Amino acid sequence: MLNGLTLLLTYQLLGELLARLLGLPLPGPVVGLVLLFASLVALGRVPEGLRSAANGLLRYLALLFVPAGVGIMVHYTRLEADAGAIGAALVVSTALALAVTAAAFQRASAGRRRRVAEQEHPHGE
Repeated sequence: MLNGLTLLLTYQLLGELLARLLGLPLPGPVVGLVLLFASLVALGRVPEGLRSAANGLLRYLALLFVPAGVGIMVHYTRLEADAGAIGAALVVSTALALAVTAAAFQRASAGRRRRVAEQEHPHGE
């Protein structure tokens, strides 16, 4: 588990360094997660140490929501003042996410149908 935690923190540090050095408009941990994901895809598996560290962290995931809940309660008046803008952002981002997901699904489905058709009728027969 220690190796897995070290790996997670190393990717977070690498992401932070890249985000700052390249002036990326993304948080360092997000860049680190993208790098970790790309590495795992290239490797084709999740190392056991990383798996056990991730499972250990996920077991206590609910505790990570406590600071966010406290922040909402502390800044309630500020959130109330901007409720319209926050609501609009939620609606627009949800609609956009649904549209992109639907388009990606349709594209993947069309590619799959095309491959199945090619397997059933090779060489245009």
